[in-house]
Amino acid sequence: MYQEYFHFSEMPFNVTPDPKFLYLSPTHQEALAHLRYGIEQRKGFIVITGEVGCGKTILCRTLLSKLDPSIFETILIFNPQVDSTELLRGILGELGADNKLTSPIELINQLNESLLWHVAKGKEVLMIIDEAQNLTPEVLEEIRLLSNLETDDQKLFQIILMGQPELKQKLQDPKLRQLKQRILVYYDIAQLTKSETVKYIQHRISLASGNPNMPFFTPWALRKIYSFSKGIPRVINNVCDKALLSAYSRLSFEVCLKDVRRAVKDIRRL
Repeated sequence: MYQEYFHFSEMPFNVTPDPKFLYLSPTHQEALAHLRYGIEQRKGFIVITGEVGCGKTILCRTLLSKLDPSIFETILIFNPQVDSTELLRGILGELGADNKLTSPIELINQLNESLLWHVAKGKEVLMIIDEAQNLTPEVLEEIRLLSNLETDDQKLFQIILMGQPELKQKLQDPKLRQLKQRILVYYDIAQLTKSETVKYIQHRISLASGNPNMPFFTPWALRKIYSFSKGIPRVINNVCDKALLSAYSRLSFEVCLKDVRRAVKDIRRL
């Protein structure tokens, strides 16, 4: 509705995780560096945690866009609310292997053969599990056991677990201490600071319009956005989207405190 009015080439505050819009704050740069380091050094287990809406998924997609497909074979699990058998079938399906077997032992043997085939072709297999806080302790233990699949000199695949802070709490379970010991790379994504929130908003507007200051967010509007969002990118997007709509309804190119307050009121109503 307001895209044409503000001369945006596309909507700047969509909540879809488009890597093009990734704002590399210091905490996101460090998280990406941890991911690259873990993969390059073949650390086996990598865990990235962060609050809901902090940018884990867009970071994951940015990482995938930078991986050489001629070297890396990626397994993406976006619905981890599965049991061990369903997880194995999902992994095999991602690898293009037969996943209709019913016996867990047969599935593991099939997975081992598929991984060996990919390694023989010079591929490095990387499995990314998003929303990993939803994994049960039993499935997490199964994932640990899968990490035992290896040749004499290397693991057959690497595993990245990405989840909310509940994942970190879940890993404190004494029953998962063996898994926790195998996590050699861990990073917790922090929320944006006030100054980073301002830069984040300017970054997204600049990508959509070419001008980071048009439309113009007043200092009081920016202050309110930060205080409400607590520096969480997804919340910032929601507030800015509704605030821009409010400014558009006034036929103004300035987003003021009143616009942000109206946006916050709409969000709280939901």
